[in-house]
Amino acid sequence: MSTRLPYQYVVLRCVPRVDREEFLNVGVVLYCQAADFLAARWDADRDRLAALFPGLDVDQVCGALAFAEGVCAGDERGGAASAHPAGQRFGFLKAPKSTVIQPGPVHGGLTDDPAAELVRLLARLVG
Repeated sequence: MSTRLPYQYVVLRCVPRVDREEFLNVGVVLYCQAADFLAARWDADRDRLAALFPGLDVDQVCGALAFAEGVCAGDERGGAASAHPAGQRFGFLKAPKSTVIQPGPVHGGLTDDPAAELVRLLARLVG
């Protein structure tokens, strides 16, 4: 019998114009404290973003997503935020921001494999 571990996740949304409240899901951040797991996966479909949001700087979007990935990994891509414990890094990423990349609401679940769950969530919510 496998042990089911609680986790939390947020969907990362590309929101080029906050005033219009239009967005496209582009990534997922998953945090599982029990497994000491924090990771982000993303897929910024350039053609889809350009079609939905003409004039959007897709390179900027990819840079912001790479930053989130760096915060999760605790490496230099995440700047100063990377130096904190995983729970604080997740808190930083799930906090609402007025930027092109914004987190959606926090959701939770149970899994026996956080990495596989992250892949599943990305396919279901972004792909």
